Amino acid sequence: MKKIVVIGAVAGGATVASQIRFYEKEAKIVIFDQDETMSYAACGMPYVIGGEIKEADDLLATTPEEFKEKRNIDVHLKHRVTNINRQQKVVEVLNLETQQTFEESYDLLILSPGGTPIVPKTTGLESTTMFTLRNFSDMKKINHYITTEKPKSCVIVGAGFIGLEMAENLVQLGLTVSIVEKSHQVMNILDIDIAQVIEKELQDQGVTIYKNNFISNVSSRNIDLDLGEKLEADFILMCIGVAPSTELAVNAELIIGKTRGIVTNEYLQTSDPSIYAIGDAAENIDFITGDAKRVPLAWPAHRQAYIVAKHISGEKIPFKGLLGTSICKVFSLSVASTGLNEQTLIANQIDYTSITQKSLSNAGYYPDHAKIFLKIHYDPSSRKVLGAQVVGGKGVDKRIDVLATAIYAGLTVDDLQALELAYAPPYSAPKDPINMVGYRAK
Repeated sequence: MKKIVVIGAVAGGATVASQIRFYEKEAKIVIFDQDETMSYAACGMPYVIGGEIKEADDLLATTPEEFKEKRNIDVHLKHRVTNINRQQKVVEVLNLETQQTFEESYDLLILSPGGTPIVPKTTGLESTTMFTLRNFSDMKKINHYITTEKPKSCVIVGAGFIGLEMAENLVQLGLTVSIVEKSHQVMNILDIDIAQVIEKELQDQGVTIYKNNFISNVSSRNIDLDLGEKLEADFILMCIGVAPSTELAVNAELIIGKTRGIVTNEYLQTSDPSIYAIGDAAENIDFITGDAKRVPLAWPAHRQAYIVAKHISGEKIPFKGLLGTSICKVFSLSVASTGLNEQTLIANQIDYTSITQKSLSNAGYYPDHAKIFLKIHYDPSSRKVLGAQVVGGKGVDKRIDVLATAIYAGLTVDDLQALELAYAPPYSAPKDPINMVGYRAK
């Protein structure tokens, strides 16, 4: 009987355990996680804080008791794995409630430790109220603070997915919000012209953005920026990003890659074939370039979980790489991307041509329509689509999904004109914006 130990009980860990149980009815499966909750929808946390989702517990998919009853999987929360002994195939575990340590053996080990919020060393930061938003406990702390202290203002550090989603939700609660971003634009995964559309939307909604800037000093409510601006805020929300939690892997002498993630092969095995890694801390490859890539989003974690479960059960399904397909709601706009952006294309010296297309989401005579802006990069020789970004009021999601499918399938930009996409006035036009890109490329 196989014994499988999983470290981490959120998206990747809980999913891989469930998938393994589906294929391996007799395996003994044990999960350890240092948090107090498991299998929660982390992507929904900003919307709980903003009140869009009324009940925080709606984010909880299951409990350890349900996992045991329905799947015969043992889940130990508030348990931190502190060491991996690869030679003896045991992990050392600390019970955070009792402070007792014990060992757990394994035949196969799966690492899904997620990441740790990045908090830069800042003079005086301890003098103010500061939060990060990484797990369910963080969300509850922020909710409690907002409910009890009723703050009026917030400075968000970082203009990535979480930073922008939190800006929207805090504004909807009536707070005055400023964003401090160290780079020259919001959302670094975007091309600059797409990012500028998002920046205008933020400013139109009353959010002040300080780019090329960072916090140099904090004294209670007073916040000094590197370029000289002085801000005041009731609290700071750090949304700079997450560093992959690789301490266990490093100590176990597993190979760490260029992205600071745990290097994995096409079956998500680490440099030790008895140990797999999935989710935020796992490094794999870019679907297009084959270069090292790490994408800390939900879809990769779930797909990787399936591939690991199949591999353990004896079926080899290779993970073909990451496109990094993503979407974000920013007030009235949605913005999405897939594949390579201009910055990556230039850095990799990849020859490319770009097409931009301004369209309506659906028939202009239909009452409910919006503007959308598409930008597609393609190889001028092979004509294959290399990357795409879409921003607009509605219909962004289905366009980026079509473009992600096109890249995965190896379609050319010219093939886009021939795609038979669904049309009715509430949804599209007889020639969808995707089709129009194909016609224009010709």
